[in-house]
Amino acid sequence: MAEEKQPVTRRGFGKAIAQAGAAAAAPVVLASNAAGQIASPGAGQSGPVLVGNYAMVDNIRIGGIGIRGRGMADLRMLLGDERVRFVGIADVRESAREMVKSAVDKHYGTNDCVMYRDPSEILARKDIDALLIATSDRWHGPMAMWAAQSGKDMFIEKPGAMSITESYAMADNVKRYGVVYQSGAQRLNQFAFEFAVGLARSGKLGRLLTVHADTAIGLGSVDRGGHGWWPADAEPPDPLVFDWDKWLGPCLWRPFNTQYADRGRGEFWDFHAGLLEWASHTVATAQWAAGMENTQPVEYEPEGGEFRGDGLIGRYNINCRYANGVRLVLRNHSWSLLGSCSNRFEGTEGWVETGDSGRIEVSDNLKSLVPRRTGKRFDPTYAHIQEFLNCVRSRRPPRANAEVTCATHVTSHAAWICAQLNRKVTWDPAKRMFINDEEANRMRSRAFREPWRMEAFATNM
Repeated sequence: MAEEKQPVTRRGFGKAIAQAGAAAAAPVVLASNAAGQIASPGAGQSGPVLVGNYAMVDNIRIGGIGIRGRGMADLRMLLGDERVRFVGIADVRESAREMVKSAVDKHYGTNDCVMYRDPSEILARKDIDALLIATSDRWHGPMAMWAAQSGKDMFIEKPGAMSITESYAMADNVKRYGVVYQSGAQRLNQFAFEFAVGLARSGKLGRLLTVHADTAIGLGSVDRGGHGWWPADAEPPDPLVFDWDKWLGPCLWRPFNTQYADRGRGEFWDFHAGLLEWASHTVATAQWAAGMENTQPVEYEPEGGEFRGDGLIGRYNINCRYANGVRLVLRNHSWSLLGSCSNRFEGTEGWVETGDSGRIEVSDNLKSLVPRRTGKRFDPTYAHIQEFLNCVRSRRPPRANAEVTCATHVTSHAAWICAQLNRKVTWDPAKRMFINDEEANRMRSRAFREPWRMEAFATNM
């Protein structure tokens, strides 16, 4: 008699494979996502689909936390997938809750989307498989940790964390609880970047020498505004309408000002993660190309630019070196007008460069390899979210998984610390600290307002 195949719960299987580590599931360059190659129900079938020895969820029930602007674009992609049922939204702002509920209910032709004022309420729902988290930046790390501790998969907008220590805490929680994590670094699923990475990793560029990452658009300042705040211009609103205390969350306390909700992110360091505005994309692709997606450079040295009270301004390079000698250069200048979030990869036998325009430029000896598909500008968010949903079903780590996101963020934060100190720093990836540099090590974390730190870093809810 054949052995009976026992279904395994989605979360139970996730916890079992988590111990294998993200490195065992490194993405295959220029290959179709294996995560998408799973069986689908036949005609008239519903419920879990058996693939191998494991039962895969059919319908994916998703809730949202903090969805506006960019999050609404993500939501539209999710609603367009027949595997998804979006069931609830949590937000500290009444207007945002109602906006999401209206869009969801209109899409389904129902009145079923449930609204919550406190994220803890939606985290407690046992019937929700995954979350779309698109809060303000300072909430991404704590929300990811809470979601992991609640056993929920997540698609979370970037940056994934606001400091080095928070980046590690996020990745450690995701690994411990065995959930699927995908950050919004959608260019990891954009064809032009995939092609450029493929050239670098396949050896077509020869021995890889340098990978370049664009960390600003034009010559604009990075993370301007300092640690100040605006004066109070009104009394805080009714918490039922806009919960000011929860909106601030782990940030230092400040008086209510109506401008914060829409302009604070671009003005003050408490709301912003410095170079990660663009480096969350471009460092991720650069490290992927270099085969360093799960580690960081060991040296960082600033060149040019000026760090003042209003940020890092002017033309700058931050020159980094990995332990194997490959260089990473973060810079805000001298690109080939290929669009924002550009990357350039250079080897002994040639180079390739691309950006958000979708165009690909290469050295003369590689021009025959450039596919005709180039030149098309499009938003890769759909493909990125499709990968996430495939991974929710297959339990494979996606490209922008927690380990990759952590490594990208630690690299970017270390470079940002180097720029602020305006001197060379040396990093030990194994020890998670700077070498013989007390001042730099103090900058690995940010001040949290109690009780957020203890709640976010707890090992359980």
